[in-house]
Amino acid sequence: MVLSASLHGCLAAIGQGQPPRKPTSIHPRAGVRSSVFLPVSGNVYPLGYYSVTIGIGNPPKPFQLDIDTGSDLTWVQCDAPCTGCTLPRDQLYNPSKKNFVDCKDPICLAVNSPNPPQCKNPNEKCCFQVQYADHGSVLGFIVSDTFPLRLVNGTLSKPHLAFGCGHRLQNRGLHPPTPTAGVLGLGKSKASISSQLSSMGVTKNVFGHCLGDNRGFLFFGADFVPKSGMTWTRMLQSSSDKHYSSGPAELLFGGKPTGIKGVNVIFDTGSTYTYLNLKVYETVLNLIRKDLSGKQLHDVKDKALPICWKGTKPFKSMRDARNYFSTFALSFTGSSNVQLQLPPENYLIVTEQGNVCLGILNGAEAGLGTTNVIGDISLQGKLVIYDNENQMIGWANADCNRKFGAF
Repeated sequence: MVLSASLHGCLAAIGQGQPPRKPTSIHPRAGVRSSVFLPVSGNVYPLGYYSVTIGIGNPPKPFQLDIDTGSDLTWVQCDAPCTGCTLPRDQLYNPSKKNFVDCKDPICLAVNSPNPPQCKNPNEKCCFQVQYADHGSVLGFIVSDTFPLRLVNGTLSKPHLAFGCGHRLQNRGLHPPTPTAGVLGLGKSKASISSQLSSMGVTKNVFGHCLGDNRGFLFFGADFVPKSGMTWTRMLQSSSDKHYSSGPAELLFGGKPTGIKGVNVIFDTGSTYTYLNLKVYETVLNLIRKDLSGKQLHDVKDKALPICWKGTKPFKSMRDARNYFSTFALSFTGSSNVQLQLPPENYLIVTEQGNVCLGILNGAEAGLGTTNVIGDISLQGKLVIYDNENQMIGWANADCNRKFGAF
């Protein structure tokens, strides 16, 4: 989840840009819209992230990117040279002069919205600086290059997309995960990959993901949206909120009201676990502990997460542990009978020590204040679709370990 994205101090750090280049178009162009399907790898535990591999450049060079609906900007580690990069130099993105985006380019404005870049002259390089909620940060400049994508209609599309060339990383290993080359930004702004593909007429501004035990899939476009079986709720609209938010919702436990109402949530695949504000978190923890009273589970310390339990013998999988726990649900009060079900496998993990741990964390301790974040753990086993065309978020239970449909 991104706390801020700005140009603060960035232009001064990079210096002057290259000669003017053709502006990157972020306006619609005519064309037949199709869809893109990408396999996903990863898990909640022990990896803590899901990623896709995308080729960039001509010829394309593969980059493994953390999929993040909580970030707008896609970026990769960049040989500029780089400070804080973790990949070998030959695995970094190496831009040429023609790749740099200048400060007056419309995409530079989109990246830094709502604060317009302060361009001393139009030939300065467009820079960015992103601060993540886990205290990681990345500084760099905006470039554009070819993203070869095989469409489901059989054609090969080669859109020229803008993304970040990150050359100064701090707290690397927190965000994005260490093995990845960067982040695939899937947020709502015009700078996100989904918005750029839509503006170029490649796909509709719709995308979805399905996160399984060790794999899944990600798609752009409307071809994979089921005609039935989805539960839909409207995205919250706020000039200050660029996240995929919905609400208000009432919290249920075991199908019964908990007294917690008015909960707004952010859907964020960049977060491994789910974070709740202090009041909601304490209610959840108290309900679970009360529900476990008299059952043969006991508190135990485990390095994986703060709250864990052990049974009479080590748990081998969630199948062994799930019967001790009840189902939570978020009932969205603005819609009729719209619920996001959170069974035990959507808020618990079984660790390498055979303990079962709570994958719902105190957002206040993570510096999130009153924000509630639905992370990967609560999105597993669900097809989740973000329809930016109609401002809706939808979900349905799915086997994410199988390839979707006929593709």
